Amino acid sequence: MITLYVSSSNASSRKAREWLEDHNIEFQIRNMIKEPLTQNEIKQLFSLSENGSEDLVSTRAKKYSEIKSTINDFTLSQLIDILVKHQELIKRPIITNGYMMQVGFSEEDIRAFLPRSVRKQNLELLTKKMLSS
Repeated sequence: MITLYVSSSNASSRKAREWLEDHNIEFQIRNMIKEPLTQNEIKQLFSLSENGSEDLVSTRAKKYSEIKSTINDFTLSQLIDILVKHQELIKRPIITNGYMMQVGFSEEDIRAFLPRSVRKQNLELLTKKMLSS
């Protein structure tokens, strides 16, 4: 099951939600303000991250300006504790199925969440279209 983590109805979150709905992909929405992420959930997101804190920590958040000079000195456990207390530091939206994660909205990257059969069908249609051109 895909989970779409949001904290407000920002443009990227709306686009991700609309894309998932338009492609008939079953998902659940998790509002991080109403139901904050736990330490274990944040650890899980880090485990799916390719670039660690760079993928998850929002440098635009007001709180970031207070900690940016020391963020590289934090252990992973300390950083997770900070993110649990200050969820506004976590980038949004986050889309995950437990095996892969996308932070923010990218129409190209979100296609990875399409079922394999649909991706194969789309590739075949694209190939036919390219060959007929």
